[in-house]
Amino acid sequence: MRKPERFQHLINYFTSNFPEAETELQYGNAYELLVAVVLSAQCTDKRVNMVTPALLETYPTPEHLAAATPEEILPYIKSISYPNNKAKHLSGLGKMLAEQFNSEVPSTIEDLQKLPGVGRKTANVIASVIYNQPAMAVDTHVFRVSKRIGLATKNAHTPRSVENQLMKYIPTDLVPKAHHWLILHGRYICVARRPKCEECPLTFFCEFYQKYYPNLPDDPENKL
Repeated sequence: MRKPERFQHLINYFTSNFPEAETELQYGNAYELLVAVVLSAQCTDKRVNMVTPALLETYPTPEHLAAATPEEILPYIKSISYPNNKAKHLSGLGKMLAEQFNSEVPSTIEDLQKLPGVGRKTANVIASVIYNQPAMAVDTHVFRVSKRIGLATKNAHTPRSVENQLMKYIPTDLVPKAHHWLILHGRYICVARRPKCEECPLTFFCEFYQKYYPNLPDDPENKL
């Protein structure tokens, strides 16, 4: 099957079945989502959602966060992965938002990546979710699902290379939704250790399924 056909099957399925897919992180505004996404690096959304209410109640604006030291922030996020680094990121992020961006979350990928703790993936999430820009955030789920299905080639070894291939074939207006389609599919169906191929509606155009099923390797993520 040619790649354009594979993408079209993906789009047809998700636009019919999950037309309003969205992030599972809980937030009320751009600042709150930015904090949540920074915390979500190598951590589950479920855990982040448990932590952010108390954190954001104490630090409801960039100014409040800017006035806090990492040591003051740390107790609120100690159950999050890499809490010491993330406490430093949040303190610096608050200061930069307050001092350089008038306490507004910037809308460009370039400006977002200037913020502490914000890499390209996080910047793309904010640009996509908050500003509805055609930005494709490639996290571990998107990377894995794209490679397994065959949306990205086997020689796409970095998140940026996968991002470029996805952007080539997904219509601009669908990119923000497609980001969530791939994340949610990877989180609940195409899981890392043992994909749930029996439950998957995409097997008829999935390269991984055609190659490995029913003899799934012990760690299929590392076989691609």
